[in-house]
Amino acid sequence: MNKRTFKDNIFAAIAGMTKAFSSPNRLEIIDLLANGEKTVEQVAVQTAISVANASHHLQILKTARLVKSRREGTFIWYSLNGPKAYAAWKALRDLSLEQEPALQVTLREFRRAMDSPGSASYKNLAPNDRVFFLDLRPADEFAAGHLPEAHGIPVKELPDRLDELPRDKTIIACCRGPFCTYADEAVQLLNANGFRAIRLEESYLDLTFDRN
Repeated sequence: MNKRTFKDNIFAAIAGMTKAFSSPNRLEIIDLLANGEKTVEQVAVQTAISVANASHHLQILKTARLVKSRREGTFIWYSLNGPKAYAAWKALRDLSLEQEPALQVTLREFRRAMDSPGSASYKNLAPNDRVFFLDLRPADEFAAGHLPEAHGIPVKELPDRLDELPRDKTIIACCRGPFCTYADEAVQLLNANGFRAIRLEESYLDLTFDRN
């Protein structure tokens, strides 16, 4: 094998893996699976695509070794294939947040429309008696891992559980990261009901990843 063939083969192999990142649906699936394993049906519901399309995208991600699966009874559960798969997605996400104007505009306009224009970084929110961390993710994701100081209430249950929240503290709404809407929905609801609330920019996984 000569040097040219060597380089062609190397970069072709890398390009083949990056094709798995070339679909908006697959990027959303990666972002979703970063928070815990899901069945095909759960992926379809949470990304608003058909089960057939979800299965197709998951197979592409699995072929690229970005996703792995396990069978339990009649269900197949999918999850990210290790921390490096998440690291690749996080690097792409963070680069886009920094350098892609269209993404920045979309994010800013959505949050403004949701009355959730601001966000806080965890490093500026050391746990204290003036803040209350509220994790809005589904119960299974909260159980899989969360900030030690966070209290879990799934966003769908929040309207019926407002009386569980303190009114003398700033509520820090936590979810799956910058592209998750759970925190924005919660901030809108909480502020409309007399609470002081702001979203956390990072996800639990981001913070865990950064510490490691």
